[in-house]
Amino acid sequence: MPSQFFGLNIAYTGLLGANAGLNTTANNISNAETDGYSRQEVNQVAAAAIRTYTTYGCAGAGVDVLSIERIHDDFYDQKYWSNNTHTGEYSMKEYYMNQIEDYFRDDDTTEGFTTVFNKMMDALAEVKKNPASDSTKAQFIGMADNLTQYFNSMANNLELVQKDVNSEIKVKIDEINSLGDEIAALNKQINVIELSGGRANELRDRRTLLVDQLSQVVDVEVAEYPIVDSNDPTRETGGTQFIVKIAGGQLFIDTSESFNLKCIARETYEKENQSDIDGLYDVYWVSNKTTEALGEKFDLHNSLLGGELRGLVDMRDGNNGENFQGTVTNVSAVAAGKQTVTISVDKDYLQDIDKLTLSDTGGIISFANQEYYYDSWTYNYDGTNYTYTFSIDLNRSEEPVTANKVGKEAAIGDSIRYQGVPYYQQQLNEWVRIFSNAVNSIMENGYASTGEAGVLLFTGDTATDDEQLNITNRYTDALGNNIAATVTDADDSYYRLTGKNFSVLSAVVKNSNLLATKKAASDGVDNYDNITDFINMTKDKDVASYRGSATCEFLTCVLSDVALNGNRAQTFHNNYENIGKSINNQRVSISGVDTDDEAVNLVKYQNAYTLASKMIQTLTEVYDRLILQTGV
Repeated sequence: MPSQFFGLNIAYTGLLGANAGLNTTANNISNAETDGYSRQEVNQVAAAAIRTYTTYGCAGAGVDVLSIERIHDDFYDQKYWSNNTHTGEYSMKEYYMNQIEDYFRDDDTTEGFTTVFNKMMDALAEVKKNPASDSTKAQFIGMADNLTQYFNSMANNLELVQKDVNSEIKVKIDEINSLGDEIAALNKQINVIELSGGRANELRDRRTLLVDQLSQVVDVEVAEYPIVDSNDPTRETGGTQFIVKIAGGQLFIDTSESFNLKCIARETYEKENQSDIDGLYDVYWVSNKTTEALGEKFDLHNSLLGGELRGLVDMRDGNNGENFQGTVTNVSAVAAGKQTVTISVDKDYLQDIDKLTLSDTGGIISFANQEYYYDSWTYNYDGTNYTYTFSIDLNRSEEPVTANKVGKEAAIGDSIRYQGVPYYQQQLNEWVRIFSNAVNSIMENGYASTGEAGVLLFTGDTATDDEQLNITNRYTDALGNNIAATVTDADDSYYRLTGKNFSVLSAVVKNSNLLATKKAASDGVDNYDNITDFINMTKDKDVASYRGSATCEFLTCVLSDVALNGNRAQTFHNNYENIGKSINNQRVSISGVDTDDEAVNLVKYQNAYTLASKMIQTLTEVYDRLILQTGV
């Protein structure tokens, strides 16, 4: 049978329960504007009743506060993280595509391709009026030089974009490492608290907020499992195993252990594309944090990769799916530390050297997914078949190429179906090669007004000295059709002509009379047939075609790509951002603090506290009468 003081104990538990409610309400109100905070609620149950062995059965023993729980729905977290990954990806693409679009701008404030090109053609029309005039020819050559400088500037600007994106990739990798380490540390603290029976509500909120940030940088998969007693699998210990996977399921965090990533800059002999800047980062897992020893390579081109990291990688490496691909047809024997491998290709962009982006400083080629280093290559077209022969550097490769690689797939880099910086660099290179080849064919087959044989008008500057390319190795006829030819990466062919080194022949700059204005040496000084062919060529896609259009349509073709990609990135970014706000509103409606509700709770717990206090006061008066006035 309960004692005379049993009622006082019941009132005391009520006082404790109301006090816990007041404190929790105060905590909720204080954190109403705290990012990531989840509303907390007191979990109260009736205390175990006492058996009295009387007719009325059991006597209530008051209230027990079991826990203070955070009100949270993990389902909305998963939806938010998935959407946040897409938001991060398209925010990066939108930012950098807008930057590229600004570079290609041609309006009242910026002289772009169309303005520069039209000025050159206007100057050429003046030459047609007076072919013997040194001043008109000099003015045209000056405008032609402006055109080459435009392409030089565009190529340099795209290099700057690639450099910025590459640097930001390293920043994002460092951010991923930092977030991973912090989440792992929180997991350890959470388990320390919860293994002892408590609830680490604030730490869990902090962890969720960090995963929110991580999901914007890279895609995440999060799972939490209870840790059970190995001797009794039905008994949960209170601790949990918290798993985070990134980049399509690669383990990143396992409870209190995180696995870091590290950026390693590529060497010049590891380039994928001809116009790539030096030092692009590859990313590796760190196998030992103490020694920073590297483990397996982290696949940046994984199709499941998401977040800001995906957007940056697409911008830095996007080649519109046009990487080198072919089939091994022959493997030579080893000779003097070298080996040659012949590869047949059937892709249109590999059969046309004007579109070729292979590195001219060496790179990495894979045969059946096994990587080897090459230091040079040769293109060959025999009138029927297109092949490339690569010279394999066995000093850098781990082992020779074996004969069983014949018939296997060969590839350089990855097929990234996005139009990033490499794609736009390739567009610049393709145009200057097509245009220069067409112009130079006209010029070299003509004669200057003085009767001298025509010379090149456009060429390229060499990277190592002040000399220029003497382009003699051609692989197309006058109409741009492929002809049987063999071209190496070291030949003075149009392959070596890029947007960055595009220039006017220095001899023509010094002496404008070298400009070939007529077709025959015997024609008079006022003949301008060659100039007419030049003007017509720029408007005739049957003579010189760039993407199915005349060469004067360069900006229209490229700007349509830039505008489309920019608008698409902006549209997707805005859509995912709006969806994210909607999901977050749903999440906040469950876990967020409503100050009106908390005001009601404040009054409720205040009244409960007051009533419990009055109960204690009443019982105190009863005990005073019982003890002091009855003499019991």
